[in-house]
Amino acid sequence: MQDQLDHRLRVVLLLDFYGALLTEKQRQYLEYHFQNDLSLAEIAEEFGVTRQAVHDVLKRAEGVLEAYESRLGLVARNQAERQVVKEAVVQLDEYLSGADKRPETLFVVRNSLRGLLDEEALPDGF
Repeated sequence: MQDQLDHRLRVVLLLDFYGALLTEKQRQYLEYHFQNDLSLAEIAEEFGVTRQAVHDVLKRAEGVLEAYESRLGLVARNQAERQVVKEAVVQLDEYLSGADKRPETLFVVRNSLRGLLDEEALPDGF
């Protein structure tokens, strides 16, 4: 069950990042199946095709999305950046609550967040 949820979440993330690069039919089938939770039979009925045709389009579209991700890595980068931000928030919360009284904690947090930004876009002294 967890594997199905993980797969669904992955496809939805890939669709968010790369959906515009798919054909209209591929994007629609993926949205209907993974976002609207329609069965293959329901999608087939909606588009006047067979369940097998829907299955084939879904598999091909998932392959295309995975190919884009393997080349561009936008989903992986986004997840890594979100993790850095989450960790920074935890560190700031600990600092602000008084659990961590080390002033260097603020520099650690700043540096971890700064790593997410384009260094050239920062003003001097930031």
